[in-house]
Amino acid sequence: MGFTLAIVGRPNVGKSTLFNRLVGRRIALVDDRPGVTRDRREGEASLADLEFTIIDTAGLEDSREGTLESRMRQQTEEAIRLADAILFMIDARVGLTPDDRSFAEMVRKSGKPVILAANKSEGKVGMAGAYEAFGLGLGDPVPLSAEHGEGLNELYDALAALMPEPTAEDDDAQADEDDGISAGDKEAPPEDLEKPIPVAIVGRPNAGKSTLVNALIGEDRMLTGPEAGITRDAISVDWEWGGRRFRLVDTAGLRKRAKIEDKLEKLSVADALRAIRFAEVVVVCMDAEKPFEDQDLRIADLAAKEGRAVVLAFTKWDLVPHKGGKAAKLREEADHWLPQIKGCPVVANSAETGQGLDRLMQAILDARVPWQKRITTNTLVRWLQETVDHHPPPAVSGRRVKLRYMTQAKTRPPTFVAFCSRPEKLPDSYLRYLVNGLRDTFDLAGTPIRFHLKKTDNPYAETGRKIQ
Repeated sequence: MGFTLAIVGRPNVGKSTLFNRLVGRRIALVDDRPGVTRDRREGEASLADLEFTIIDTAGLEDSREGTLESRMRQQTEEAIRLADAILFMIDARVGLTPDDRSFAEMVRKSGKPVILAANKSEGKVGMAGAYEAFGLGLGDPVPLSAEHGEGLNELYDALAALMPEPTAEDDDAQADEDDGISAGDKEAPPEDLEKPIPVAIVGRPNAGKSTLVNALIGEDRMLTGPEAGITRDAISVDWEWGGRRFRLVDTAGLRKRAKIEDKLEKLSVADALRAIRFAEVVVVCMDAEKPFEDQDLRIADLAAKEGRAVVLAFTKWDLVPHKGGKAAKLREEADHWLPQIKGCPVVANSAETGQGLDRLMQAILDARVPWQKRITTNTLVRWLQETVDHHPPPAVSGRRVKLRYMTQAKTRPPTFVAFCSRPEKLPDSYLRYLVNGLRDTFDLAGTPIRFHLKKTDNPYAETGRKIQ
């Protein structure tokens, strides 16, 4: 039985620091300034033998209706609703504030069990603030230091008292898991279906990434609004579509590097780049009214260089006037501006109307097919011989470069190695010719292709076989 704990409190009391410590990784952005966290973030946490789901939330603060702060507060209230228990955190160095007392009342009214944590309790000042927390009427405060890992024993005791006792069904499920058998199903599912497909949603600020994720999953999971740059953390959401599991990762908008000066934005960009590296498919969102701007092309090229399968999603399609022929034109422009992923899926969509959302999900699945494709060595060797016969490499200094053998080193993305006499002399134009030939012959449209040349003697010299 799963147990969910939501961490709430004023801005800058250390919620994200504790979240990172309990999940065992620095996945939530942390900075000295208040209000860094905006979206709620979930993670699988553990404390000694306790395992549970933890939710990091935005700092609670008074705000006017309709402002960004009020939408952040709604996200926190939703986290409280979803949680089995609440960890209400205060800053022991600052002591109790009027906001602490106000939000403590809100937490009390939720009816959920509450752990009162007095963070930053190091030293005499911190301990004095921890004792002051008794005044909130939420039980005995747990003095701790999320940054230094102090007080976790007391937190363990408080948390263990709230978590339900394992039932017989839980024991049976654990036994099945230990035996490598999932509960209720004695046959393990196919490997491809066991893990969710990681999909990174990337693009410029205000390209509609968070709105798109919300439309796909059918709930206001991500914080959205007219302001650019709302998303800071890369937030992942597990979701199922068409019988397949996906892990959608919403990321911060990527601006030109020269414009990034703020430390927090640098952290956000690093988080987004990390999401791209760990994704299988990258959905590059472009505003359909202003597509193929320089930064759009840089982001798509970055995803391709990282070897990810790429899908181009043209958002806000409902705002585009005179749509006749527009989709076909976008297809042509995509192949023109992004020849390195020529033929990648292009989907026009609207989060507002729901148009194109199913096509987008199918495009994600389609993009993985060539990305994972394996071609036998015999097939590649025959193709290489026919290709070289049809259009031999140019002669350099009166000597022709000889391509003798070829194999596929790996998939995800397709990576090929060709052995030749003088790899350093083979022109880039001929390499592009080979890559385009592979793409057309073996149906590798849209996927990045990596092609390496190695110098070697004829691998068939001993048998007398030779590829001209």
